[in-house]
This record gives sequence, C-alpha cells and structure tokens, in this order.
Amino acid sequence: MEKTNAVKRAVPRAIRILLIVALPVLACSAYFVWGRRAPLPEGLIQANGRIEGDQTTVASKFPGRIRELLVREGDQVSAGQLLFTLDDDQVAARLDQARAKVPQANAQILQARHAEAAIQAKVRAASIGLSVMSRDVPLTVENAQTNVVRAYTGLAKAEAAEQQVARDAQRFRTLADRGSLGKQKAEQAELARTAAQKDVETARAEVAQSNVLFSQAQLGPDRVMERSQEMEALNQQLLQARATVSQAVAGLSQVRAGVNEAGSVQADLQVTAPIGGIVATRVHDLGEVVAAGAPVFDLVDLDKLYLKVYVPESQIGKVRLGVAARIYSDAFPNQSFDATVRYISPRAEFTPKEVQTPDERVKLVYAVKLYLVSNPDHRLSPGLPADAVIRWMDSTPWVKPKW
Repeated sequence: MEKTNAVKRAVPRAIRILLIVALPVLACSAYFVWGRRAPLPEGLIQANGRIEGDQTTVASKFPGRIRELLVREGDQVSAGQLLFTLDDDQVAARLDQARAKVPQANAQILQARHAEAAIQAKVRAASIGLSVMSRDVPLTVENAQTNVVRAYTGLAKAEAAEQQVARDAQRFRTLADRGSLGKQKAEQAELARTAAQKDVETARAEVAQSNVLFSQAQLGPDRVMERSQEMEALNQQLLQARATVSQAVAGLSQVRAGVNEAGSVQADLQVTAPIGGIVATRVHDLGEVVAAGAPVFDLVDLDKLYLKVYVPESQIGKVRLGVAARIYSDAFPNQSFDATVRYISPRAEFTPKEVQTPDERVKLVYAVKLYLVSNPDHRLSPGLPADAVIRWMDSTPWVKPKW
C-alpha cells in the first residue's frame, strides 16, 4: 500500500519536471516554426529610423528685444512670412534724423551749383575778353607806332614850312622897309609865319599824343598777362566751385546712404521665413533680448524630409547613392513613400540607442539618409518613426519590411 502511494506521488513529480524542461523547447520550436518571419529576398535591405529634415535657423542680423512673436512650434509657414519683430525705436529715430538731413543736403547742392554757374559765366566773359584783347593788342601797337611816325613826319613838315615862311616874312619886311614892296605883302607874310608856327605847335602836340598812345599800346601785352592771370584765378575758383558741388553731392549720397542703411536695419528687424516649412523649435520668447545671429526659430521644409537609418557594416557595400528605397510608417500602414539614397556616411559607428532591435546596437553600422521623393499632403513630419526597404537589385520585387 505504501509502495503504491509512493509511486502515485512520484509520477506527478516526473510529469512536472518533464513539463518544465519541455515547455521552453516547445516554445522555441513554435517560434522558429510559426513566429519567425522569413528574411527579405536577396536585393533588399531593411532598416528603421526616424523622419528628419534639414533645419534652417532663423535669426536676426542685429541685436534687440523681441517685440512680436507671430508663430509657434508646429505652425506651417511660407517663404517670406513674417515670423518675429525686434524693437526698432532707436533705428526709427536714426532714420528720422537721416531723412531730415536730405533737404539740407539738397539746398547745399543747389547753392554750390548756383555759385559754380556764376563763376562759369565770369570765366566765359573773361575768356572772350582775353581772346579779343590778344588779337587787338598787336594791331593797337602797330597803329600807335604808325601814328608816331606820321606825327614826326608832320612835325618835320610843319617845322620846314615854318622856317620857310619865317625867311619869307623876313625878306618881305626888309623890302617893305626899303619901300620896294607894299606894306600889305609884308603883313601877309608875317601872318603866314604866325600860322606856320601854330602848325608846328599842333604837330608837336600830335607827336606828344602819339607817343603817349604808343606807350599805352606797349602796355597791352602786360594787360594781356594780367587778364590771363585773372583768367587763371577764375579757373581756380571754378575748380573750387566744382569741388564744392562734388562735396555737396557726396554729402547727399552719404545722407541717402544713411537713410538706406537705417531703413535696411529697420527692415531687417522684421524677420521673415527664408523657406516654407514647419516651425520645429522656438528658442526665445517674447520680450527677451537676443544677440545678433542668435537663433530664434528652427524651420524644417516638409517637402525635403529624409529617413535616417543605419545599415550594418556587412551590408553597406550593397548600398549606393541613387538607389531606390521605400519608407513605411505605422501611421499609414497601407501606404509606402518612395525615397532615394542621397547620403552614405564615410565612417562606421556603433548603432545608436534609438534602433529598435537590441542585439543590433552593439554592431558597427553606417548612417544612410533616404530622401523622400515627395511628401503628399505633408503627411510625414519630423520625429515620426518609420521603417525602410532599400532595393539594391532592380530585378528584386518590393516587399514590406519584416521584423
């Protein structure tokens, strides 16, 4: 009886031990038979990662306090859309000051041009006068010299005539005193002598006047030289006047440059989106002071997304730039997205922690970027996990990834 009971107790224990040993074996067998999926066909490589996008940092060229924030994380923006503005009170004051200088600069230019025109008129008149004088002076000297010769000739004739008349008057007086000639004839001869003396005096006056005129004519070249010097001085004044005009114009250009610069700075304080996309991050908040070039927003273009995956070292040799790929997301289980391999890292690294398969994290892998051909309706967004199949043999049919 006791032996029977002992046998009965030993049988369940053996069954339990058998079950403990057999169950793991049966479970492994069941996994390999039913649970394990078949690997992808030759020509396909599967990988997984997260959707990413090239980020564009939005910053201001100038420091300042944020006055307005017009978008937030997740907002869709278009290229040229205003994102934020900085305080522009000081810049606006500078712009008003610069604009106020424009009328003054214009007035200086107008005044300088009027002065230039007046001096230019003087230069033209002096140039004409100098030209006429340069032609007249030689003629005047020649005429004066001719008049001097003529005057001396006339004086010689007058003196000869006066001497002859004086001798005649003396003879007539002698004859009249003797009674050989009438007294009237002697008086007429004396009157002729007086007239001849007057002619001599007149000729001498003409000689003196012609000499004065000749001396004055000889001063003509000196007057031409003086007029040339005056002309040179006027030309210098004209050059100075033109330089003043140029300075005034340069001053206006500088004032306008100040206006444009202040206006440009004021425009740059209103920062717009350089590209269309989604606001990925916002670094600063309203009222904060930012430095020049400090990031305020990061934008991602939803039309230029890529899936960053890691391909094992043993398979990276099969992947080439331009190879086609397909991306699958749990958010859209019935849709695949075409992609292309556009980047292959030249250096191997240990698999990052975000890779889903634990036993793959200790292997050396290469980062590969699969750029989406298109993103219909912007369904995919940065940060979304996704699987991918890379087809390195064109003859291999597409198959969904199997994990």
